[in-house]
Amino acid sequence: MNDTQRALWSERAAITAAWVAGILMFFPIFWMALTSFKTELEAIAVPPTIIFDPTLENFSLIQERTDYTGFAWNSIITSVGGTALAMAIAVPAAYAMAFFPGRRTKDVLLWMLSTKMLPAVGVLMPIYLISQKLGLLDTRIVLVVIYAMINLPIVIWLLFTYFREIPKEILEASRMDGTSTFNEIVEIVIPLSWGGVASTALLSIVLLWNEAFWSINLTSSDAGTLTALVASFSSPEGLFWSKLSAVSTAACAPIVVLGWFCQKQLVQGLTFGAVK
Repeated sequence: MNDTQRALWSERAAITAAWVAGILMFFPIFWMALTSFKTELEAIAVPPTIIFDPTLENFSLIQERTDYTGFAWNSIITSVGGTALAMAIAVPAAYAMAFFPGRRTKDVLLWMLSTKMLPAVGVLMPIYLISQKLGLLDTRIVLVVIYAMINLPIVIWLLFTYFREIPKEILEASRMDGTSTFNEIVEIVIPLSWGGVASTALLSIVLLWNEAFWSINLTSSDAGTLTALVASFSSPEGLFWSKLSAVSTAACAPIVVLGWFCQKQLVQGLTFGAVK
Protein backbone atom coordinates (compact mmCIF):
# COMPACT_ATOMS: atom_id res chain seq x y z
CA MET A 1 0.00 0.00 0.00
CA ASN A 2 1.56 3.27 -1.12
CA ASP A 3 1.29 6.66 0.56
CA THR A 4 -1.61 7.78 -1.65
CA GLN A 5 -3.67 4.72 -0.75
CA ARG A 6 -2.87 5.15 2.94
CA ALA A 7 -3.99 8.78 2.79
CA LEU A 8 -7.20 7.76 0.99
CA TRP A 9 -8.01 5.06 3.55
CA SER A 10 -7.21 7.45 6.41
CA GLU A 11 -9.57 10.04 4.94
CA ARG A 12 -12.33 7.45 4.50
CA ALA A 13 -11.82 6.19 8.07
CA ALA A 14 -12.01 9.75 9.41
CA ILE A 15 -15.20 10.45 7.46
CA THR A 16 -16.77 7.18 8.65
CA ALA A 17 -15.83 7.94 12.26
CA ALA A 18 -17.31 11.42 11.94
CA TRP A 19 -20.59 10.02 10.59
CA VAL A 20 -20.75 7.41 13.36
CA ALA A 21 -20.10 10.04 16.04
CA GLY A 22 -22.67 12.37 14.48
CA ILE A 23 -25.33 9.65 14.36
CA LEU A 24 -24.66 8.62 17.97
CA MET A 25 -24.99 12.22 19.17
CA PHE A 26 -28.08 12.92 17.08
CA PHE A 27 -29.94 9.70 17.93
CA PRO A 28 -31.15 10.78 21.43
CA ILE A 29 -32.62 13.96 19.91
CA PHE A 30 -34.25 11.95 17.14
CA TRP A 31 -35.72 9.43 19.59
CA MET A 32 -37.01 12.20 21.86
CA ALA A 33 -38.75 13.90 18.93
CA LEU A 34 -40.14 10.57 17.75
CA THR A 35 -41.50 9.72 21.21
CA SER A 36 -43.22 13.10 21.44
CA PHE A 37 -45.63 11.99 18.69
CA LYS A 38 -46.54 8.72 20.44
CA THR A 39 -49.22 7.89 22.97
CA GLU A 40 -48.14 6.95 26.49
CA LEU A 41 -48.67 3.24 25.81
CA GLU A 42 -46.58 3.42 22.63
CA ALA A 43 -43.87 5.40 24.44
CA ILE A 44 -43.31 2.67 27.05
CA ALA A 45 -43.86 -0.30 24.73
CA VAL A 46 -41.25 -3.08 24.81
CA PRO A 47 -39.80 -3.57 22.27
CA PRO A 48 -40.03 0.08 21.16
CA THR A 49 -42.42 0.86 18.34
CA ILE A 50 -40.95 2.45 15.23
CA ILE A 51 -44.07 2.42 13.03
CA PHE A 52 -47.10 4.09 14.64
CA ASP A 53 -49.82 6.63 13.98
CA PRO A 54 -48.38 10.00 15.04
CA THR A 55 -50.46 12.27 17.23
CA LEU A 56 -50.23 15.93 18.23
CA GLU A 57 -52.12 15.33 21.47
CA ASN A 58 -49.04 15.85 23.63
CA PHE A 59 -48.23 19.23 22.08
CA SER A 60 -51.86 20.31 22.38
CA LEU A 61 -51.75 19.38 26.06
CA ILE A 62 -48.67 21.56 26.57
CA GLN A 63 -50.45 24.56 25.05
CA GLU A 64 -53.57 23.95 27.15
CA ARG A 65 -51.95 23.33 30.53
CA THR A 66 -48.93 25.65 30.37
CA ASP A 67 -47.93 29.08 29.13
CA TYR A 68 -45.29 27.84 26.71
CA THR A 69 -44.94 31.25 25.05
CA GLY A 70 -44.23 32.91 28.40
CA PHE A 71 -41.59 30.36 29.35
CA ALA A 72 -39.99 30.62 25.89
CA TRP A 73 -39.93 34.41 26.14
CA ASN A 74 -38.23 34.18 29.53
CA SER A 75 -35.60 31.85 28.04
CA ILE A 76 -34.91 34.30 25.22
CA ILE A 77 -34.61 37.31 27.53
CA THR A 78 -32.41 35.62 30.13
CA SER A 79 -30.08 33.82 27.70
CA VAL A 80 -29.61 36.83 25.41
CA GLY A 81 -29.48 39.27 28.34
CA GLY A 82 -26.97 37.12 30.25
CA THR A 83 -24.82 36.83 27.14
CA ALA A 84 -24.95 40.59 26.49
CA LEU A 85 -23.90 41.37 30.07
CA ALA A 86 -21.12 38.76 29.99
CA MET A 87 -19.82 40.12 26.67
CA ALA A 88 -19.90 43.70 27.97
CA ILE A 89 -17.62 42.66 30.85
CA ALA A 90 -15.52 40.10 28.98
CA VAL A 91 -14.53 42.17 25.93
CA PRO A 92 -12.54 44.85 27.84
CA ALA A 93 -11.18 42.21 30.25
CA ALA A 94 -9.94 39.98 27.41
CA TYR A 95 -8.58 43.05 25.58
CA ALA A 96 -6.52 44.08 28.61
CA MET A 97 -5.19 40.56 29.15
CA ALA A 98 -4.37 39.99 25.48
CA PHE A 99 -2.60 43.29 24.72
CA PHE A 100 -1.38 44.41 28.15
CA PRO A 101 -0.46 41.11 29.88
CA GLY A 102 1.11 41.14 33.30
CA ARG A 103 3.14 38.58 35.17
CA ARG A 104 -0.01 37.09 36.70
CA THR A 105 -2.25 37.15 33.62
CA LYS A 106 -2.11 33.39 33.06
CA ASP A 107 -2.68 32.78 36.78
CA VAL A 108 -5.77 35.00 36.68
CA LEU A 109 -7.11 33.16 33.63
CA LEU A 110 -6.56 29.79 35.31
CA TRP A 111 -8.22 31.04 38.50
CA MET A 112 -11.26 32.26 36.57
CA LEU A 113 -11.56 28.92 34.81
CA SER A 114 -11.19 27.06 38.11
CA THR A 115 -14.35 28.74 39.41
CA LYS A 116 -16.31 26.62 36.92
CA MET A 117 -15.30 23.57 38.98
CA LEU A 118 -17.25 24.87 41.98
CA PRO A 119 -20.55 22.95 42.35
CA ALA A 120 -23.45 25.33 41.87
CA VAL A 121 -25.28 23.85 44.85
CA GLY A 122 -22.41 25.04 47.06
CA VAL A 123 -23.38 28.69 46.55
CA LEU A 124 -27.12 28.21 46.15
CA MET A 125 -28.08 29.14 49.70
CA PRO A 126 -26.23 32.51 49.90
CA ILE A 127 -27.40 33.53 46.42
CA TYR A 128 -30.96 32.50 47.28
CA LEU A 129 -30.92 34.52 50.52
CA ILE A 130 -29.39 37.59 48.82
CA SER A 131 -31.99 37.41 46.05
CA GLN A 132 -34.74 37.06 48.63
CA LYS A 133 -33.52 40.09 50.62
CA LEU A 134 -33.34 42.19 47.44
CA GLY A 135 -36.76 41.02 46.28
CA LEU A 136 -35.34 39.48 43.12
CA LEU A 137 -36.64 35.93 43.48
CA ASP A 138 -38.62 34.79 40.45
CA THR A 139 -37.41 37.72 38.34
CA ARG A 140 -35.54 37.81 35.06
CA ILE A 141 -32.98 40.23 36.50
CA VAL A 142 -31.51 37.71 38.93
CA LEU A 143 -31.21 35.10 36.17
CA VAL A 144 -29.55 37.55 33.78
CA VAL A 145 -26.92 38.49 36.38
CA ILE A 146 -26.25 34.92 37.49
CA TYR A 147 -26.19 33.62 33.91
CA ALA A 148 -23.64 36.29 33.00
CA MET A 149 -21.42 35.41 35.94
CA ILE A 150 -21.44 31.65 35.38
CA ASN A 151 -20.49 32.06 31.71
CA LEU A 152 -17.99 34.87 32.22
CA PRO A 153 -14.85 32.67 32.66
CA ILE A 154 -15.51 30.76 29.42
CA VAL A 155 -16.36 33.92 27.49
CA ILE A 156 -13.19 35.70 28.66
CA TRP A 157 -11.04 32.67 27.81
CA LEU A 158 -12.43 32.42 24.30
CA LEU A 159 -12.19 36.14 23.59
CA PHE A 160 -8.65 36.24 24.99
CA THR A 161 -7.67 33.49 22.56
CA TYR A 162 -9.20 35.32 19.59
CA PHE A 163 -7.80 38.75 20.51
CA ARG A 164 -4.31 37.35 20.98
CA GLU A 165 -4.22 36.38 17.28
CA ILE A 166 -4.59 40.02 16.16
CA PRO A 167 -1.22 41.51 15.10
CA LYS A 168 -0.13 44.06 17.69
CA GLU A 169 1.38 46.22 14.93
CA ILE A 170 -2.14 47.17 13.82
CA LEU A 171 -3.00 48.45 17.28
CA GLU A 172 0.32 50.26 17.61
CA ALA A 173 -0.36 52.06 14.33
CA SER A 174 -3.82 53.09 15.50
CA ARG A 175 -2.41 54.44 18.77
CA MET A 176 0.10 56.54 16.86
CA ASP A 177 -2.91 58.07 15.07
CA GLY A 178 -4.40 58.98 18.42
CA THR A 179 -7.16 56.35 18.58
CA SER A 180 -8.75 56.05 22.02
CA THR A 181 -8.98 52.73 23.83
CA PHE A 182 -12.75 52.56 23.33
CA ASN A 183 -12.49 53.23 19.58
CA GLU A 184 -9.64 50.76 19.32
CA ILE A 185 -11.81 48.01 20.77
CA VAL A 186 -14.95 48.91 18.82
CA GLU A 187 -13.42 49.82 15.45
CA ILE A 188 -10.37 47.54 15.26
CA VAL A 189 -10.31 44.64 17.72
CA ILE A 190 -13.93 43.49 17.43
CA PRO A 191 -14.15 43.77 13.60
CA LEU A 192 -10.86 41.88 13.14
CA SER A 193 -12.04 39.06 15.41
CA TRP A 194 -15.74 39.26 14.57
CA GLY A 195 -16.03 35.54 13.78
CA GLY A 196 -14.67 34.64 17.21
CA VAL A 197 -16.80 37.23 18.99
CA ALA A 198 -19.96 36.04 17.24
CA SER A 199 -19.25 32.36 17.91
CA THR A 200 -18.55 33.14 21.58
CA ALA A 201 -21.89 34.93 21.90
CA LEU A 202 -23.73 32.09 20.15
CA LEU A 203 -22.05 29.48 22.35
CA SER A 204 -22.97 31.47 25.45
CA ILE A 205 -26.61 31.68 24.36
CA VAL A 206 -26.71 27.92 23.80
CA LEU A 207 -25.20 27.20 27.22
CA LEU A 208 -27.56 29.60 29.00
CA TRP A 209 -30.60 28.32 27.12
CA ASN A 210 -29.87 24.86 28.53
CA GLU A 211 -29.14 26.08 32.08
CA ALA A 212 -31.60 24.43 34.45
CA PHE A 213 -30.22 24.53 38.01
CA TRP A 214 -30.62 28.26 38.68
CA SER A 215 -33.88 28.60 36.81
CA ILE A 216 -35.49 25.77 38.78
CA ASN A 217 -34.25 27.01 42.16
CA LEU A 218 -34.68 30.78 41.80
CA THR A 219 -37.85 31.08 39.71
CA SER A 220 -41.35 29.66 39.56
CA SER A 221 -44.10 30.98 37.28
CA ASP A 222 -43.17 34.59 36.51
CA ALA A 223 -39.57 34.18 35.32
CA GLY A 224 -39.36 30.43 34.76
CA THR A 225 -37.55 29.35 31.60
CA LEU A 226 -38.19 26.37 29.34
CA THR A 227 -35.86 24.20 31.42
CA ALA A 228 -38.09 24.86 34.44
CA LEU A 229 -41.11 23.98 32.31
CA VAL A 230 -39.53 20.64 31.39
CA ALA A 231 -38.77 19.92 35.06
CA SER A 232 -42.40 20.64 35.98
CA PHE A 233 -43.55 17.66 33.92
CA SER A 234 -42.06 15.20 36.40
CA SER A 235 -44.62 14.28 39.06
CA PRO A 236 -44.96 12.00 42.11
CA GLU A 237 -47.09 9.69 39.98
CA GLY A 238 -44.12 9.05 37.71
CA LEU A 239 -42.81 10.20 34.36
CA PHE A 240 -45.12 10.41 31.39
CA TRP A 241 -42.59 9.80 28.64
CA SER A 242 -44.55 11.02 25.62
CA LYS A 243 -45.55 14.29 27.32
CA LEU A 244 -42.06 14.78 28.73
CA SER A 245 -40.60 14.15 25.28
CA ALA A 246 -43.03 16.63 23.74
CA VAL A 247 -42.18 19.44 26.14
CA SER A 248 -38.45 18.65 25.82
CA THR A 249 -38.73 18.77 22.03
CA ALA A 250 -40.57 22.09 22.21
CA ALA A 251 -37.86 23.44 24.54
CA CYS A 252 -34.95 22.24 22.40
CA ALA A 253 -36.39 23.15 19.00
CA PRO A 254 -35.62 26.92 19.04
CA ILE A 255 -31.96 26.51 20.01
CA VAL A 256 -31.47 23.57 17.62
CA VAL A 257 -32.84 25.68 14.76
CA LEU A 258 -30.58 28.58 15.79
CA GLY A 259 -27.56 26.29 15.87
CA TRP A 260 -28.46 24.83 12.48
CA PHE A 261 -28.66 28.23 10.79
CA CYS A 262 -25.54 29.54 12.56
CA GLN A 263 -23.37 26.43 12.24
CA LYS A 264 -21.10 28.08 9.67
CA GLN A 265 -20.40 31.03 11.98
CA LEU A 266 -19.88 28.70 14.94
CA VAL A 267 -17.35 26.54 13.09
CA GLN A 268 -15.49 29.53 11.65
CA GLY A 269 -15.37 31.26 15.02
CA LEU A 270 -14.34 28.24 17.05
CA THR A 271 -11.50 27.48 14.60
CA PHE A 272 -10.41 31.12 14.37
CA GLY A 273 -6.66 31.32 14.86
CA ALA A 274 -6.25 27.54 15.05
CA VAL A 275 -4.11 27.52 11.90
CA LYS A 276 -1.57 30.21 11.24
